[in-house]
Amino acid sequence: MRLPLNLQYFAGEKTEKATPKKRQDVRKKGQVAKSQDVNTAILLFFVFIILLVIGNSLKNAMTEMYNKSFTEYIHHEVTAIEIHKMFIDVVSQIALVLAPIMLIAVVAGLASNFLQFGFLFSTEPLKMKLNKIDPIQGAKRIFSARALVELVKSVLKIAVIATITFSIIWMNRGEIMMLTYNEVNISLAFFGQLTIQMGLATAIALLIISILDYSYQKYDFEKQNRMSKNDIKDEHKNIEGDPLIKSKIKEKQRQMSMQRMMSEIPNADVVITNPTHYAIALKYDEDKADAPYVVAKGVDFVAMRIKDVARNHDIMMVENRPLARALYNEVEINQVIGEEYFKTVAEILAYVYRVQKKA
Repeated sequence: MRLPLNLQYFAGEKTEKATPKKRQDVRKKGQVAKSQDVNTAILLFFVFIILLVIGNSLKNAMTEMYNKSFTEYIHHEVTAIEIHKMFIDVVSQIALVLAPIMLIAVVAGLASNFLQFGFLFSTEPLKMKLNKIDPIQGAKRIFSARALVELVKSVLKIAVIATITFSIIWMNRGEIMMLTYNEVNISLAFFGQLTIQMGLATAIALLIISILDYSYQKYDFEKQNRMSKNDIKDEHKNIEGDPLIKSKIKEKQRQMSMQRMMSEIPNADVVITNPTHYAIALKYDEDKADAPYVVAKGVDFVAMRIKDVARNHDIMMVENRPLARALYNEVEINQVIGEEYFKTVAEILAYVYRVQKKA
């Protein structure tokens, strides 16, 4: 029965939250709720913190490098070997100075990503996709609501950074005006302190903005990955299997089980019948079990097939209605019969063995 058009529309409308499987699938593709502003804010904050800690040693190292350039290097001969030595020396000193800053930048970058979505490694975003260079899709992205939000966010960040920078400069305008009367070391220290002050204030402001941006990115991510009721049903079908396919598999399993059961009937000693509705094939093998066990059983059509196979292989059939019904209901295939049936079955087997011996 087909649903009305309005119900079909609502069934296809994406109003449901993403299921755990959908979240896992998009995560494997590298699609997660992430704000780049969180990375920038944390990176700036820790970089300026490390500058605050090692700022004095950084100034001394740069000053020493400057002095060395105009006291030692200036007297060197201009040869390829000397230039190579000076280059290696300068690069080594710069690397030692920048190493702590680069290290803290890497750690801050990894930490900011881990805080947002945990550990994730995916090569999916690196794959070449033609829709990324599609001009129509590009135009849609440019004039989308998301692009408008990004524009507002960029303008807000510029306004905040400009306001903070201007405010700090304005508060220190007196010291700035007096720099011409100070020594170079004092002026450098003041500018370093002012830079770190502006950097930390900007990083804190960006961190507040990034929290708001992350909230929006998470909301937008959830919205983009919403599912319709039909999507959820299809997902359940994929997980649990299509009912039609499952029924076919069960039917195939039943057929294989039936074939195995029928193949065991020629090895049976006797078939107990109802005589029309039930048929149970029994086998006694003291090497396999201490008592007779069921090798096949069935009712109606299956019982008829069991009896047909038994006739074709000269397996004796004995009518015992109560026993046939009880064994069918209580004993499974390849299971030993209960003790309450030992005497009755033993008498039947003894009768079968006598008949077979005479034959």
